[in-house]
Amino acid sequence: MGDLVDLTTLAVTLIGVGGTLGGTLGGAVLSQRTNTKQNERADRQRAEERQDQIQQTKRDLYARLNTTARAYRVAARDAVRAAERGESVEPTALDAAKDAWSEEYSQAQMALTKDVLDVTSALNRALGVGYSVVKQLPTSPDPDRSYVRARAWFSGPLSDGVYLLRVTLRHDLGVEVEPGFERSRAQMFTTLHSERRSLERLLASEQTQAARSA
Repeated sequence: MGDLVDLTTLAVTLIGVGGTLGGTLGGAVLSQRTNTKQNERADRQRAEERQDQIQQTKRDLYARLNTTARAYRVAARDAVRAAERGESVEPTALDAAKDAWSEEYSQAQMALTKDVLDVTSALNRALGVGYSVVKQLPTSPDPDRSYVRARAWFSGPLSDGVYLLRVTLRHDLGVEVEPGFERSRAQMFTTLHSERRSLERLLASEQTQAARSA
């Protein structure tokens, strides 16, 4: 009888120990799973925050590019209008707009994707030609023709170039997605390039003529 009691006591003890161990191990596994899920959730949250920060940085850069490009064009256009009215042209505003654009463009070169950089670079060259147009007005051999050409440049191709930059940036951000955008961008890009090259040749020819006449 005593042996039976001892065996029963031993069995109960073993069951209790097994239950305790099982509970401990089960709790440890459950805790590990919980920690793993929490870590994965934290990793996802950090990744989303990083992505949001990257996107916000891109939006800020694009906004500055758009703002400074527009300001540069407007300052140059206003300088042409002032000169045409016979007013003294103060170069400070135009040079400040040029410097502001140049700073943003320099930063953008290190961050933009190829498609966006191609458009931004094309506009940068077009703005540079516009700056030359303004600077060469006082020495132009044919002022009337030069003023007409300058007005046409700033209200036509260069205005279209600033618009092209804006819609390209909005498209890249996913804000403005239009069917056939790639085809339209390519056409506008080609036109801007062609018009710029044509104006560059005219300016170079006038500079050569002025040098020969001097």
